[in-house]
Parts: sequence; C-alpha cells; structure tokens
Amino acid sequence: MKYDFKKQIRSFGYAWKGIRCCVGKEQNLSFHLLATFCVVGAGIGFHITRGEWIALILCIGMVIGAELFNSAIERLVDWVSPERHPLAGQIKDIAAGAVLVCALAAMGVGLAVFVPYLTRFFL
Repeated sequence: MKYDFKKQIRSFGYAWKGIRCCVGKEQNLSFHLLATFCVVGAGIGFHITRGEWIALILCIGMVIGAELFNSAIERLVDWVSPERHPLAGQIKDIAAGAVLVCALAAMGVGLAVFVPYLTRFFL
C-alpha cells in the first residue's frame, strides 16, 4: 500500500474542521477551553515541573477529546432519532456522564498539582 501524503494532509484538515464546528457553539466545550486557559496560565505562573505539565496536558486532551466525542454522539443521536425517545436520551446522558468522569479526574489531577503551590503562595 502506497502512502498518500496529500490524503493525510486532507485528513488533518477534516479533523480541524470538526473541532472548529464545535468551538464557540458547544457551551461545555467553551467552558473547558476557558478552564484550559486558566490552568495553562496558572502553570506558567507557578513554574510547575515538566511532570506536572505532562499530567495537565494529558488531562486537558482527555477532557476536550471526551467533549468532542460527546458532541458527535449528541449530533448523531439527534440525526437518527429526531423525535424524543427514552433510549436516545439515555445515550446522550451516558456520553455526558463520560465527559463528567473525565472532567472530575482532571480536576483531581489539577488539585494535586496546584494545591501545594497555592498553600505555599498563601501561607
């Protein structure tokens, strides 16, 4: 099989298009992006370690990726089931629950990283 570089570049373009169609339109994604901005600012301000950056970057990617999956699932459910259906609602709730689990795990990592810096700063 021959590697098609142009096809690969187009694939990245489609992926960016998918991200752009959610940014500014999905309220929860906007919240997570705002939280990302605050976390990155705090990381820069507190001069966190490389390991702490790695943990935070992984968490940011996990939460934003989960939010994008959730948006895709919600749109797919709306498309295949335009009328209200209990199962469609459960599917959307489960997807939202997955985002919540990721966000709570990320919050735990954020607290583990930043609480020691905050206690030194304020005490």
